[in-house]
Amino acid sequence: MVSTPRLVVAAPASGSGKTTVATGLMAAFAARGLAVSPHKVGPDYIDPGYHALATGRPGRNLDAYMCGTELIAPLFAHGSAGCDLAVVEGVMGLYDGASGQGELASTAQVAKVLRAPVVLVVDASSQSRSVAALVHGFASWDPEVRIGGVILNKVASDRHEALLRDALDESGLPVLGVLRRAGRLATPSRHLGLVPVAERQGDAVDAVRAMGDRVRAGCDLDALMALARTAPALPDAAWEPEPGPAAAAVSGPARPGSARPVVAVAGGAAFTFTYAEHAELLTAAGAEVAVFDPLRDEKLPAGTAGLVIGGGFPEMYAPELSANEPLRRAVTELALSGAPVAAECAGLLYLARELDGRPMCGVLDASARMSERLTLGYRHAVAVSDSVLAAAGTRMRGHEFHRTVLEPGAGSVPAWGMHQPERRVEGYVQGGVHASYLHTHWAASPEVAARFVGHCRAR
Repeated sequence: MVSTPRLVVAAPASGSGKTTVATGLMAAFAARGLAVSPHKVGPDYIDPGYHALATGRPGRNLDAYMCGTELIAPLFAHGSAGCDLAVVEGVMGLYDGASGQGELASTAQVAKVLRAPVVLVVDASSQSRSVAALVHGFASWDPEVRIGGVILNKVASDRHEALLRDALDESGLPVLGVLRRAGRLATPSRHLGLVPVAERQGDAVDAVRAMGDRVRAGCDLDALMALARTAPALPDAAWEPEPGPAAAAVSGPARPGSARPVVAVAGGAAFTFTYAEHAELLTAAGAEVAVFDPLRDEKLPAGTAGLVIGGGFPEMYAPELSANEPLRRAVTELALSGAPVAAECAGLLYLARELDGRPMCGVLDASARMSERLTLGYRHAVAVSDSVLAAAGTRMRGHEFHRTVLEPGAGSVPAWGMHQPERRVEGYVQGGVHASYLHTHWAASPEVAARFVGHCRAR
């Protein structure tokens, strides 16, 4: 049973101020002493980092495409257990989802699954009375989506605010907050979105504090909390990070008295793209998870039996990653020994021979470079080769998001066959290495973590 009060923060379009409002609400309510559970619709890794900073809890994603609609409420229940309030930041516009898939993976779909009231953040900078027509359209488009109020962003003056409030009086929806037009908050962006928290350290703390101050000054927190409490209880049981019966057959039983295999997980500023559930699943499958920083650490964690290198921005840190020759050698030696290695996107680039001309680990006979072209979108994938992550024929859903290209050497064995948007093969399977651009969410396929740990245990 899920009874946590909850709000979904949405907008008519990207750029309206969702992240500022959602993160600010999290920070403002946390400053009141509430335990706030942060969530993000979609596959985004960066916003949850700011959410975690605002709340002191892991930011968690709710992605109906990668995890399936049936897991949204259980994953939400897992993250929000014991909390006083949950705030869910939407993705893109309220009704935007997976391309050509109707409402799938949209903020609206998640709001309906969670039966959560929606707070609509509207960029009011270039309108007055028209705001009522805009809000009316969004509120009436899908009667199953309950918009509980509006927060007006980028309001120019008292006069502008009065015009907007007068117009919205006719809509029947309350104005729950007004944020004045102000200088841009210190949340710098780059080619894939905001700069991750791990790269900004103290600056990110200041930015989150500023968001909280701004929202606290402009929004009616008591009214927002009252709205959150109108969300009815959900019957769903919380998701648990358990391998499951199918996965147990893959991983095999642990031997009595045997040590838990150490799985090293890359972290630090260069590798920030990971989902909280991955480490939880690795632990549940019997691994000891040890985080290390490829920018600073010259050795892998003691006893490393397997290695997971997620996504991030290695192109921003190519000189530092290349300069850390001792760690590069350690990674190469581990991979060449046949140890299980799982690499996604940035991890794939790190295992390549070079990145923008700078030497990387050289595990894969491939050269990587930055590109002008953004590769972005959800993907259907089928494992075309047996690997430490999946048996051939395993079907998974994932997401690609990068501005790099890889030029493979001859004779490489692909990891995935893609079925969307076009048919192609992608990635590498080489010994114990599984490396690919595809980001996946293991909560949808817990046997992936169990299979990986099983291979680690076998060593």
